[in-house]
Amino acid sequence: MKISPGIKLKKLIFIGVLIVSLIASSGCTDNTTSSEDAKSTVQADSEGITTGTDESVESAEVTITDGFGREVTIPSNVESVVCSGAGCLRYLVYLQAQDLIVGVDSIETRESEIEGRPYALANPQLKDYPLIGEFRGNDDPEKIIAIGPQVILKTDSNDPATAAANADELQEKTGIPVIAFPYGSTRSEEDKADIYSSIRLMGEVVGKQERAEEVISYFEAIMEDLDNRTADIPEAEQRTVYVGGVSSAGAHGIISTEPSYAPFLWVHANNVASGIGVDHADISKEKLVEWDPEYIFVDVGTIQLGDGGAINELKTDSSLAGLSAVKNGNVYGVVPYNYYSTNHESVLSNAYYVGKVLYPDRFEDIDPETKAEEIFTFFVGKPVFSELNAQYDDLGFTQLSL
Repeated sequence: MKISPGIKLKKLIFIGVLIVSLIASSGCTDNTTSSEDAKSTVQADSEGITTGTDESVESAEVTITDGFGREVTIPSNVESVVCSGAGCLRYLVYLQAQDLIVGVDSIETRESEIEGRPYALANPQLKDYPLIGEFRGNDDPEKIIAIGPQVILKTDSNDPATAAANADELQEKTGIPVIAFPYGSTRSEEDKADIYSSIRLMGEVVGKQERAEEVISYFEAIMEDLDNRTADIPEAEQRTVYVGGVSSAGAHGIISTEPSYAPFLWVHANNVASGIGVDHADISKEKLVEWDPEYIFVDVGTIQLGDGGAINELKTDSSLAGLSAVKNGNVYGVVPYNYYSTNHESVLSNAYYVGKVLYPDRFEDIDPETKAEEIFTFFVGKPVFSELNAQYDDLGFTQLSL
């Protein structure tokens, strides 16, 4: 049968319409699938599940409560920071995150014959970074803006309200998130808790949570070891001790002391200055003579005074000549630990040396210098104890000749 041209044309039109419909249907299905995939990605991300390299995941932000109760929104993957305030950069080095630094304050770039900060000795490259301002948190917002870090980390020793206000002001001036926190100290359990919480906070910001826990565990393990060695020493047999020449915003003489000197606490020595509070203090020489400790330890940072500092005082001051420690030769050097806030690795190392001097039978397995290099390596990545001590004429961990 012969098919007319009109019927052929109708069939061709019908087939064309069918093909177009199929293509359109296929396109709708693809779009729906893509839309659902995107929705699933967003939902998975909100539930904390990693879903690949979706751009929305990469640019995600998180809100963190800092050490002074401020809620701050930062990138979820921080790749560049600056550190403001005394000791802030030290904690970043403890976390092995110094590669995130893009600028430093003035103390890191200055040239000095004596460099009392182990983290700086271990990281000489810090001197080459651009400036963010002056040390002790005297930042230059314009310099920080020019460098462009994703986050500003800031230690602050002021009361929480003032510290929070300082952080808010810097954040407002720069437009960059500021995470602020106290530095803490080993003087009390409360202050020690500040160390731990601040290290954890910084670890959360820079993605070093596991390392933060390692640092805290190391602190605890050292203190536990020191305590286990000496906790059973009867109070009547605990040595009476004094530490003088303690550095605090510079070098000082024999009357400069720490009533809560952590190494004495950890090895159960009787600090004769412990009754005058917990903060750094200057005493009278008359009081030192009255206390007459069996052992005197000298922070060898005192030699920066130029005249030998506390060591020379013990040699030449007639009012101190009658001290039992001086007459018996029980005067020893410990390395300085206060330099742009506390170098915790130096404090912990000093504790082993103090323990070795006072209770040698309890520390017979310890070589203080070897232990110090181990501690320094853990915290700052390199065994720089000997290098540090050499800057103080190797007087640390020695019996001082008077």
